[in-house]
Amino acid sequence: MSEGLRLDKWLWQARFMKSRSLATKLCQSSKVRINSEVTSKAHHLVRPGDVLTFPKGTHIRVIKIVALGTRRGPAPEAQALYEDLAPPEMRQKGDKAAVAKPAKRELGAGRPTKTERRAIDKLMGRD
Repeated sequence: MSEGLRLDKWLWQARFMKSRSLATKLCQSSKVRINSEVTSKAHHLVRPGDVLTFPKGTHIRVIKIVALGTRRGPAPEAQALYEDLAPPEMRQKGDKAAVAKPAKRELGAGRPTKTERRAIDKLMGRD
């Protein structure tokens, strides 16, 4: 039997999670699949060649494990531990969904402008 590493520890070493406790919570939520099988155990052993599928933010990550880490090192070292099979799409600059529309105020809604306030004061006889 080849050597393996705990699933939560590998997710943390590969820098998918900020802490090991967050990786453990993800594993226990039954949202992680190892080779298309759902797992709810953080102590499940992963080996090189395994394919992990899990949610990360708004994306579903599909990762193939290339190597097991020995420590949680810098980002380039962590990226060498896996191969991204379905990288998340980058937002385009002209993407309409990514750009928030400016807020519009209907005429007469909200606070009056300075000229509108002066007109109201004149109408009400406050001068």
